[in-house]
Amino acid sequence: MNVLSLQELEYRIDVLRTHMIAIGKSKGLNHPNTIKFSQELDILLNVYQKNKSK
Repeated sequence: MNVLSLQELEYRIDVLRTHMIAIGKSKGLNHPNTIKFSQELDILLNVYQKNKSK
């Protein structure tokens, strides 16, 4: 498994958040893609928090 640096995680979180917000605005908060991005963002945020607390 590839271990990401905190900086790389922050970048990916920012990109994913931007995509999620854009899709949420254009297609709605209940659209499957918005939900998918939200779930992926949750996973990355959990990984970030876990790595930051080490």
